[in-house]
Amino acid sequence: MQFAHLADTHMGYRQYGLSERENDFFEVFDQAIEEIVGERPDFAIHSGDLFEYSRPPTRALLTAQKGILRLKEEKIPIYAIAGNHDVVMRKNALPPQILFKDFGLKLISPRNPYYLEGDVFIGGAPYTSKYHSKQLVERLEGIEKSSVDFDKRILVLHQGIDRYIPYEYELKIGDVPQSFNYCAFGHIHERVVDDFGEGKLAYPGSTEIWRSNEVEGYRKNGKGFYLVDISGDVPEIENIDLKLPREFVKETIKYSHLQDELSRINQYISNLPRKPILMVTVEGGNFSRSEVYETLNQALSDSCLALRSNYRPTTVEDEKNPFEDGKEALDIKKMIEHNLKDFNNQQVNELATGLLRELSDGDLKTAEDMVRNFYEELYDH
Repeated sequence: MQFAHLADTHMGYRQYGLSERENDFFEVFDQAIEEIVGERPDFAIHSGDLFEYSRPPTRALLTAQKGILRLKEEKIPIYAIAGNHDVVMRKNALPPQILFKDFGLKLISPRNPYYLEGDVFIGGAPYTSKYHSKQLVERLEGIEKSSVDFDKRILVLHQGIDRYIPYEYELKIGDVPQSFNYCAFGHIHERVVDDFGEGKLAYPGSTEIWRSNEVEGYRKNGKGFYLVDISGDVPEIENIDLKLPREFVKETIKYSHLQDELSRINQYISNLPRKPILMVTVEGGNFSRSEVYETLNQALSDSCLALRSNYRPTTVEDEKNPFEDGKEALDIKKMIEHNLKDFNNQQVNELATGLLRELSDGDLKTAEDMVRNFYEELYDH
């Protein structure tokens, strides 16, 4: 028996405020659906963050509906959970996935913690914040008890695990039940496959590049979903790669060769089928950041969809080893946590560092959602 495992499609995300990037996420989702249909699995699992926002734009809803109906026409059931982006984390909130119940999507939720697909047990829970991990662990214990009479058991979660993201996790690896044949996880955007308990624990990663720090992982491992065969004693997992609509081009160039490097970059991106996202770091030499910024924009802005620039000029301080005197390099996250220590509140610390991360990445909408979720959760308890 085979199934498709995908997650983190984040439809409705208008990266860098660009409608073209929003369209890219839709295009990749459509491609994923067609690849699933072509593989003819017995069913599909989506492990959360189907959408970028809890109130998705109309086109995101229509794209999801079209894809789910396509699977229904091909008699491929789809099971899903809500991720942290899908819901406002407050009591009794409903994720947008509930809209597709009549189109064939089976939503795994506290009300319906598991389903049976033939003789396969598929159970799980929606995203739960770190502050309610105790309730999640109790819920997992109940799901595990419900699964004991079945030979094939799949656990579906959308959580960060301390083994993979030690500073931003919601669940410890020791709290994940080990009796399942396959743990179908979402939330981490890089592909992960590990031996775990009686089977495998896997993250298929996001289907598109959601943040620029995913570029290296994409080049190494691709983006897409998994095709999982659970017929044998141990699941067999195959990468199904998707072709992303446009390239993310990352370049580090020397200021002393600026013009030659800009010509080379322009030559490369002029041969691409679509305008790329271009990230350029200029390093070495003493230069004016504003002047180099203007030079980059004049040379490259017309040939790329978005230009993100960074600068590392050579200064007296740069030439010294920052660890020579035993002092640690500047850590903004630690500085924030230190200055917020009087609050004695880990939630406030995580809100502040999370806002730093999102605002540094230019993602104002996600930052707004974080603040709203923080206060709605605060006043709901």
